[in-house]
Amino acid sequence: MWKDSETEIDYLDYGYIVDILKDIICNDELLPASIGLYGDWGSGKSSLMHMCIKELENDENAKCLIFNGWLFESYSDAKTALLNSILDAIAKDKSLTEKAKDILKGLYKSVDKFKVAQKALKYGAEFALTGGIGTLAGITSNTVLNMIKNQVPELIKNIDTEQDRTSIAQSIKDELDEKSLREDIREFQKQFDDLIKESKIERLVIFIDELDRCREDTILDTLEAMKLFMFTGNVAFVIGADERHISYAVKSKFKDIEGIQIDIGKEYLEKLVQYPIHIPRMDIDATEVYIASLLLSSEVSKDTFLKFQEEIIKTRESDFLVSPLKNVGSINIKNDEEDAAFKEGLSIAKQLAAVLSNGLHGNPRQVKRFLNTLDMRMKMSEYKHVEIDRKILAKLMILEYIRPAAFNLFAEMAANGEINKELAILESNDTNTELDNLKLKAWLKDEWLLNWISIEPPLADKELIPYFYFTRTSLDEKISRKSVNLSPEAQAVFEKLLSKSDVKIKEAIETDVSDAEAGIILELMNSKMTKDTKIDKMHIKAFTSFAAADSARFVTGLEYIKLFSPSALPVSSAIYLADFAKKTDLISEMQEVAKVWGKSNEDLEKVFNNSLKGK
Repeated sequence: MWKDSETEIDYLDYGYIVDILKDIICNDELLPASIGLYGDWGSGKSSLMHMCIKELENDENAKCLIFNGWLFESYSDAKTALLNSILDAIAKDKSLTEKAKDILKGLYKSVDKFKVAQKALKYGAEFALTGGIGTLAGITSNTVLNMIKNQVPELIKNIDTEQDRTSIAQSIKDELDEKSLREDIREFQKQFDDLIKESKIERLVIFIDELDRCREDTILDTLEAMKLFMFTGNVAFVIGADERHISYAVKSKFKDIEGIQIDIGKEYLEKLVQYPIHIPRMDIDATEVYIASLLLSSEVSKDTFLKFQEEIIKTRESDFLVSPLKNVGSINIKNDEEDAAFKEGLSIAKQLAAVLSNGLHGNPRQVKRFLNTLDMRMKMSEYKHVEIDRKILAKLMILEYIRPAAFNLFAEMAANGEINKELAILESNDTNTELDNLKLKAWLKDEWLLNWISIEPPLADKELIPYFYFTRTSLDEKISRKSVNLSPEAQAVFEKLLSKSDVKIKEAIETDVSDAEAGIILELMNSKMTKDTKIDKMHIKAFTSFAAADSARFVTGLEYIKLFSPSALPVSSAIYLADFAKKTDLISEMQEVAKVWGKSNEDLEKVFNNSLKGK
């Protein structure tokens, strides 16, 4: 198994991106600078940051730190957390002069004052670091004193706790006056510049990670805090995030401003981030190399694996347009057992690459989780003394990930002894066979499934029940939530589909998600709706619209619609079901479903058929 976190090992050929990062960071003429390292959830942003830090370790006068706002989100406000993290990183240097230490003390005090301003804002005061000052009326003296007594004692050293509230409030207002705060910000920038020079740090690099996991207010506070350093010294910020989430956070802040005719989120990011770098999604070749690298790193000797990596690098350098695995078959492996493991790893990588590259949007994290689940299940079978074939398990898991509805149907048919006969017909591609009575008939309209059938190895002559036994948790939960998690963007799509808002449903449908995540979203929606005694018609509209938005979802949508109870379906939802039938060209299949519904809900069938005819 492989650790599901950042790594300094480059299996994704990201070296050239690290080089670009270094070029900007190490060019004094470009500093101070902010670099946007943009990519989807799980695309490898954190790993890229760690690779860059490793490269910068050779520079004695460069100081790097990683700030994870997500970790601080529930414990501290983002602005002061980032400011203190930067100061803490510098304070760890044992060679700091006394002058540098004195500057640090002043900077810490400034951060504490900013923190009081943030706290006061939270308690109802109307002032902020860059805003207007209002009144502190309504805040009791005890509340104010308790709020600041352990943070900035200097603010209250001349205030007796028995004084009336007005005197206390006025003292704090004087200290946190708008003009004073502006001057403090300018002084902070000047002192920080002095600190960098005094501590002889040639470049300070702050990597901001996991920002797109944070709440909108945390994202904005972090970006605002960065501004304090954007005009000072040789400082570089590297922001790892999905730019769409950052843009959305900015839009959320300014959503009430009328008359804006620009994309405020995009404009804000372009103003703040000078050098955007986009991480490409893995194509089929990159996915194959990535899977092979993960498998072989744990299954062959270190010496053999190094030869494998060297051959890939050599091939890429000679012709980056050919498959990097073109010449790895020529590697000489003297041990027969290791040679078999090597070939097996390459074979599985080839088996999985095309399907996972497309179905998982070339997402490294999802691919790694797939392999971890595959490895866990193989170990389970070993511990249960049940012999199963890894290639067969991998093929069935592709179905589980990309077409969970078909996977559930396969498992049911396997339990009833029906799957092998139908698979034999499909694998033989016998057009003379009568197909109308097949349980898998509807799936013949799903091109993806027909391509999946052709993937090696064939399954018709295999006993598949043991394989479904080791996926029974997935079957019980409908989807394997342990092995496949929705990305933040896909989770937002799911929530919008359930919102009952036409605007949000439209946004969800227009959002690009992978086939695997689309399948999970449909499964989750179906799971929720089938538990309702009366399904909301807006949920039916959202479900059918999402399922009809992409041909890869058509048959999956149909299979889940079959599970709807006619007694739970409002008659008015029939117009959406009929619209789904017409858009997907599954009219005859949906008519069969409506006929079954009509046995207990005649009105539903009638409205459905009338809607098909445009009445």
